[in-house]
Order: sequence, then C-alpha cells, then structure tokens
Amino acid sequence: MRNGTKLVEPAQKRPRGRPRSFDTAEVLDRVRTVFMDKGFAGASLDELAEAAGLNRPSLYAAFGDKEQLYIHTLRFYGDKSLAGLQAILGGKGSIERRLGQVFDAAIDLYTAPPRPRGCLIVGTAAVEAPTHPRIAAMAQALLQEFEQCFEAAFARAVAAGDLGRSPSPAARARIAGSLLDTLAIRARIGVSPSELKAFAASMVPAICG
Repeated sequence: MRNGTKLVEPAQKRPRGRPRSFDTAEVLDRVRTVFMDKGFAGASLDELAEAAGLNRPSLYAAFGDKEQLYIHTLRFYGDKSLAGLQAILGGKGSIERRLGQVFDAAIDLYTAPPRPRGCLIVGTAAVEAPTHPRIAAMAQALLQEFEQCFEAAFARAVAAGDLGRSPSPAARARIAGSLLDTLAIRARIGVSPSELKAFAASMVPAICG
C-alpha cells in the first residue's frame, strides 16, 4: 500500500508487432509458384501476398521487400533441392544408377502438375541476374553448391573403385550440373517428361564413362 493506494504489479510488456502465425516454409513454397509462373518482375506484391495468405505489411515485416522475398524463396528452393540431391547421391547402388535417379527426380519436379515450370534458378533468376546483383550472387552460390555435391559423390565413387579417375570428379560434376540446367530449360518449354528422361538416360553413361 502507498498512500492508501494498492500497488498493482505492472503487466509484462508485449513484444511489438504481432507474433508470426504462419509456417515460413509453407509461405515460401506458395510464393515460389507465383515467381515461377510470373517471373520476378511480373509477380506483383498483391499476387505474392495473396498466395502467401498474408497482407502486404505482414509480408514486408516477415521477409523484407520484393527482392528480399525472392532471395528468401530462392534460398528455400535451393536448400530443399540440395537436400534431395544429397539424399539420392548418398544412397545405395552404383553411381550411375544414383545419377539416373537424380535426373528422374529433377524431371518429376520440373514437370509437376498443374503445368511444367522447370527450375526457379534457371527459369527466373537467370533473367534477373544482369540487373539484380544480389539475385545473381544467390543463384551462383546455389549452382556451386549443387556442383560440390555432385563432385563429392563422384569422388566417393572413385575412392570405392566404382568410377575411373578421368575425367576428374570436378569435371564430371560440371557436366552433371549442366545437364540439370538443360533439363530445366527443356521442361519449361514443354518437352514431355518421357522425352526428358530418355535424354537424361542417354547422358548418364557419358558422364560416368
């Protein structure tokens, strides 16, 4: 008591702003489809916010401006793809068999319903890279990580006697990464999954030979 007045414990301060009530991965996956369909430049903030299920201020607060949102999406897509790549290449079977599985999985992703979209990096980041250095840097980093993953798998295959020493693991990795890019382009322009898988299958022996 103070001067006959009862003291009341001050309420704990609430953090400023509303707490996040959404799943970040789910939001980024939703906006990814907009970027894939419209491209970075063509995707409006209203379309992105609607896909995310957030209003524009909440979208800004969570991810920053449109370029930052795109880069977050690119990193999310890259990490998810890289995890799938590592899982397949780290599995059982010959390197030739696992490489074939990688390309089949990529084709299934590139041509998934409702329509073939290809790869976010090849299909959209490559378009924006000349005028958006931060997008270019992220795309380059992701492609390098994919090649490093391939190179590590080829090096393990050489050490296990499953693959010859020439060409080097690094050279094979560059070829494998380039084939992924080619498949993404062909998927985006409408080449059928069966044709893409036949094309990839014809290249695997050349990469592993």
